[in-house]
Amino acid sequence: MRVGTLLPVATKAWPEPVERVTAYLREAGAEVRVEEFAEGTPTAVDAARAIGCNLAQIVKSLVFDCAGRTVVVLVPGDRRADAAKIAKAAGSPTARIAGTEEVRDATGFEPGAVAPFPLPRVASVFIERTLLAQPVVWIGAGSSNHMASLSPTELLRLSRARPMDAVDEAT
Repeated sequence: MRVGTLLPVATKAWPEPVERVTAYLREAGAEVRVEEFAEGTPTAVDAARAIGCNLAQIVKSLVFDCAGRTVVVLVPGDRRADAAKIAKAAGSPTARIAGTEEVRDATGFEPGAVAPFPLPRVASVFIERTLLAQPVVWIGAGSSNHMASLSPTELLRLSRARPMDAVDEAT
């Protein structure tokens, strides 16, 4: 669906977190298609398999604690985030992956279902530069069964993310 102009014909309501994401997209006039996958998409590998796309087109929304500040880092599904690079970008001495409760509290989403927006208690959002070269990317849309496809430019606009080199070069 193209959120903002077409609404889905739903036989049942989407979960509240997905409704929150789609409301944000409608309000922003976004060029996005949201889809539900019965088999679930809780991991990047599961998502790529369900969608039938390249793993590098899946966007992982990773939540980090940077010395008490929460940041979200958007990285390709086939790469690992580099905590030292994230700490430096966040102006923090350290960066560690947030725990389950921290993810819920900061983002309003369950781990494995974090969308890159809206993020009520997140200080900064960063995006791995290589994602910007993809023709289309897929993001979590609020549940482990919902994904959204959009252009990297639209993702950048909607997430207000700052591009950076965020991945571990060893992977």
